[in-house]
Amino acid sequence: MEFIWKEKTQPDRRKIEHLSNLLNIPEKIATLLVQRGVETYDQAEAFFKPKFSQLYDPYLMKDMERAVERIENALQHGEKILIYGDYDVDGTTSVATVYSFLRELWEQDKIDYYIPDRYKEGYGVSKIGIDWAKTNGFSLIIALDCGTRSIELIHYAKTLDIDFIVCDHHLPGEELPETVALLNPKQAHCAYPYKELSGCGIGFKLIQAIAHKRNMDESKVMQYLDLVAVSIASDIVDMMDENRVLMYLGLEKLNSNPCVGLQALMQSYIIKDNYEVGDIVFGLGPRINASGRISDAKDSVKLLIETDFHQAIKAAKVLDEHNSERKDKDSDITKEALELIQNNEEYLRKRTTVLYGNQWHKGVIGIVASRLIEYHYKPTIIFSENDGMLTGSARSVKEFDIHEAIGSCGEYVLQYGGHKYAAGLSVKKEHFDAFALKFEQVVQSTITEDAINPSVEYDTELDFSDINDKFMRLLDRFKPFGPGNMSPVFRSNKIKDIGNSRVLKKKHLRIVGKQSGVVFDGIGFNMADKYSIVRNQEGFDCCYSLEWNNFNGRVSIQLKLKDIRA
Repeated sequence: MEFIWKEKTQPDRRKIEHLSNLLNIPEKIATLLVQRGVETYDQAEAFFKPKFSQLYDPYLMKDMERAVERIENALQHGEKILIYGDYDVDGTTSVATVYSFLRELWEQDKIDYYIPDRYKEGYGVSKIGIDWAKTNGFSLIIALDCGTRSIELIHYAKTLDIDFIVCDHHLPGEELPETVALLNPKQAHCAYPYKELSGCGIGFKLIQAIAHKRNMDESKVMQYLDLVAVSIASDIVDMMDENRVLMYLGLEKLNSNPCVGLQALMQSYIIKDNYEVGDIVFGLGPRINASGRISDAKDSVKLLIETDFHQAIKAAKVLDEHNSERKDKDSDITKEALELIQNNEEYLRKRTTVLYGNQWHKGVIGIVASRLIEYHYKPTIIFSENDGMLTGSARSVKEFDIHEAIGSCGEYVLQYGGHKYAAGLSVKKEHFDAFALKFEQVVQSTITEDAINPSVEYDTELDFSDINDKFMRLLDRFKPFGPGNMSPVFRSNKIKDIGNSRVLKKKHLRIVGKQSGVVFDGIGFNMADKYSIVRNQEGFDCCYSLEWNNFNGRVSIQLKLKDIRA
């Protein structure tokens, strides 16, 4: 895949010099800060040292007062409350957070949780779930990470005398559900200053508001920050503003005193001194997600609310087994899908990838869609068939709103929901070809050249002589990284191979490059095809991020390569 290199807008030199002198830091570090909106001493203090006090007042969120009042009323009258959440990481961590907090205030037989079955009930609030609540005597449902678009189902619940409080971060439609309270910063007329919380983040604001109402110590709320951090990293939401504070504090909790369930899961994944965002995204998150993809997401909630470590170890083993099965399935389906594309010239010419297989497992098609984009950089939808109905997972490319594009195909879509870059939908099997054609037409007419071509966006140019241990320690303070605060990417030019660069396992590239008299190692995954460029005596340019490499107890600075060109 050929990448276009783009330099981010470079800030005003005066701002860079002012901040560099003010903080006594290199200008390159000051450049990175100004690019992230940090221009004053106080802003730098808040950025480098996030504190619990920086979190916004939960009562700024529309309907929060009503939500807390309804829950307190349920408490006083002994009502049964059902904590209802989606089957992904955000949903299960949301349920674990709110359920664990409320069970400390409730009689045990007055509170329970419910996760819909991905295959029988589908995404979000379901009629089966509402009927189960009615049969079991629940009069209040707190829905987490879902519910904003469940207009008819929440109306149905109301006819059964069941109230709903919805805590959600998905985009609202024109009509809102008949809830006691809708906690969603993205709804109109919500004054909450930050709009990009995860579903679990909104559940956290709810328990924060309850704790405030009851004059509880903030530690009673802070103990759930590790679960919030797992949700933020796994749902790939914005990592600035309040999310960055929650993530920072959540990682501290994860590394110092994780909840019993996460502690067991961390041991089953890998034991290390310091867990970072990547460990959640590639290790903990997929294990929590795997239950809902392969079996029953309740297995994940059971682990996350467990208080006995020995039981948690057993539960973590179950999740590990689910994850191994998930890996096998997604690998097999990805291979099949790639073969379909490679063997069909029409697919290769299109601006979209839309495929379905009647034996493809519904639980992994979202992962497959993401993997296909790595090979064929196009808006992608992968469908799974079940009883004549196709359920799809959509993933997008940078700068293209796939949620909006699906909405433009409304005549063929039974239901859909999600975000700009990831969505879910369902269509009738007989409408597949018509939908695929319409989706292709919509994308062709709306996608921009910038979105068609994959790009590497770098923050600034860097000379190897700028890179040292002090520079790396300052970069470390930019963590946690994520959307809106990605790990800085640098460009360096005219690097010479000193003769030790090589290909690893026939697909990865190890470089040993020299510039300005300074030598650094670099690793480029799946970049073996660039080896001839590196070996060229004329030298090469590269884009990369910087990381610490710990090999056999020796810690060194390493370039993590993004792309190389002559």
